[in-house]
Amino acid sequence: MPKKQQKNTEDPIPKDLFDILACPLCKADLEYTKDKKGLLCSKCGEKYPIKGGIPELLPRKMK
Repeated sequence: MPKKQQKNTEDPIPKDLFDILACPLCKADLEYTKDKKGLLCSKCGEKYPIKGGIPELLPRKMK
């Protein structure tokens, strides 16, 4: 499934990295939150913060 989010000058993560990121819980694509301070899983809805341009992909819950 192709990513819906396109890179623009305001994206905190480089496009080549963003394109390979996946949710560690369900392996689905990630999208930016509206404020671009986090990532949201398109399937399970888990949220991951972005701090200093680095996504923290440690899930709060394990399935």
